[in-house]
Amino acid sequence: MATMEKGKLSVHTENILPVIKKWLYSEKEIFIRELVSNAHDAIEKVKKVALTEDIYQSDDDQYCIDLKLDRENGILIIEDNGIGMTADEVREYIASIAFSGAEKFAEKYLKEGDSGIIGHFGLGFYSCFMVSKQVEIESRSCQLEAEPVRWVSDGGEEYEIGVGSRQKRGTEIRLHLNEEDASEFTDLARVSELVRRYLDFLSVPIRIDGAQVNRQKPLWTQQPAALKKEDYDEFYKYMFPHQGEPLFHIHLNVDHPFRLQGILYFPRLAHEMDLNKSNVKIYCQQVFVTDQAQELIPQFLTVLQGVIDLPELPLNVSRSYIQNEPVVRKIASHIIKKVADRLAHECKNNRQEYEKIWNEIAPFVKYGMLSDERFYDQAKDALLLEILGSDSNRLVTIDEYLAESKEKDAQKIYYASDLQTQGQALRMLQKQGIQVVHLGTMIDSHFTGLLEVKRGDVKFVRVDAELHEHALDKESDSSIVDEQNRDLKSRLQDLFKQAVSNDKVTIRPEALKSEEIPAMILLPEHQRRMAEMSAMWGEKENPFSSEHTLLVNTRNPLIQKLGSPGILGAGGAADSKKERVARQVYHLARLAQGAASPADMEKYAQEIFSLLQEMV
Repeated sequence: MATMEKGKLSVHTENILPVIKKWLYSEKEIFIRELVSNAHDAIEKVKKVALTEDIYQSDDDQYCIDLKLDRENGILIIEDNGIGMTADEVREYIASIAFSGAEKFAEKYLKEGDSGIIGHFGLGFYSCFMVSKQVEIESRSCQLEAEPVRWVSDGGEEYEIGVGSRQKRGTEIRLHLNEEDASEFTDLARVSELVRRYLDFLSVPIRIDGAQVNRQKPLWTQQPAALKKEDYDEFYKYMFPHQGEPLFHIHLNVDHPFRLQGILYFPRLAHEMDLNKSNVKIYCQQVFVTDQAQELIPQFLTVLQGVIDLPELPLNVSRSYIQNEPVVRKIASHIIKKVADRLAHECKNNRQEYEKIWNEIAPFVKYGMLSDERFYDQAKDALLLEILGSDSNRLVTIDEYLAESKEKDAQKIYYASDLQTQGQALRMLQKQGIQVVHLGTMIDSHFTGLLEVKRGDVKFVRVDAELHEHALDKESDSSIVDEQNRDLKSRLQDLFKQAVSNDKVTIRPEALKSEEIPAMILLPEHQRRMAEMSAMWGEKENPFSSEHTLLVNTRNPLIQKLGSPGILGAGGAADSKKERVARQVYHLARLAQGAASPADMEKYAQEIFSLLQEMV
């Protein structure tokens, strides 16, 4: 073996290497990513050099990266047939960490422990000392007359360098692993898993003990025009197995003002989702960096799954957390815009298919509009409302609803949030040809307020918040029996006021077109919304404990009997029974609204049973 020359690393390794070990300690497997990425860079460089210069040829010029596992001796070898290094290049790139103010740098990062070392100062190679007690490099440059070189270090201040024995172009790095905490890196399954996680999409084959393990097909680098839906679906299934087909995808390809490529998918949603967990994988030049993409993907879009590749990604020391820099915020804004643009495009140009997925994506679209004003402005044309029909429902935009509405002056949008408790009021409006939309999620009480403010031309009214004028039987009130109606209303007013005995309840006798409904409770929209917002914050206040209206239908046979002339107010038996029945009408109206507490329901049941017992 040739004589080895000794030298010292030009940076104080007693300061630098402890820093490296500190910031890589919790994710020491990153050294595989760093060394294989360097090997890939070496291959890409030699490809470019070979276009203009004569280079040293090897027996096997099929570009590849080989990992060899020696479990018995605890050795991991990473080899490439890339550009290689001369002795001078080893001294420059390996033995010298070339930047000014080295001592201040080391002192700074010992103190802060985070910031951009790797990728900024070329320290990726030194990550191998996290797991190695000794590192050997054998390299042969692509330069025709260059001698092979050998470099050895145990991670201390000194290294040895001399003439090597490598015959093929490229570089071999031999890691003598620490027995106590690095034996996993000679395990085939473990190393294969790491290669697939970090390096699956590098453009050259990566082999472990001779068998290729990486996929090599980064779909996001291809032109969308050359791809079919099946290509996107197949890639999604590979990246996110057992998820089924996605609802839609967005292909990102940006060159200015930053470089970005990627594919984002909107998945079929699970019943339980963690909105604090990102499902987007971040790559840097086809090398996996992190799936902690909170800075790039706003919370309302964390449901998205996919890949984003950022060649100029600002990284911290371990390349695992994205720094919050201005370019990152610009990238996040661009992603929001692309998602909004795709939604608007699908709604306009592919309406039938868009309607099929709307109910699944609606909560996240609404949440996004509430969370980000820009997203609202960009995606507002993709918003649909579900109109309730007798046989089937249909989806319309707000403008389409208003164009069809009878309320063209008031611009009211009637909605139902609970089809069971609001069924009577819903059917009453539908019989009059009034279109009612379904807003049944918890977020809708906030979202309707946003739309009223942002648009300025709509007002959302729940079906039981007020009495629609089309539901009134105006002919009955204007007939020759006006005086009789006034007397009936007066008697009902007195009866129900006495029966309910609550100053917060306004009694309103009216003739409705439908005879079916004896009575219903109306609660002002603003009061209802306040109660719903309070409920979202855990406050249990019942909105019907405050002021509300009891609408009594003078066309209903039961109500007419209750309002018939008698000895009301005289304290007789008939008067007492009518009052008790009137009280039950109010209670049943509350029950129909879901406004009765368990204690109320028990009380109402006892009163009804007592009344029925007297009638038998």
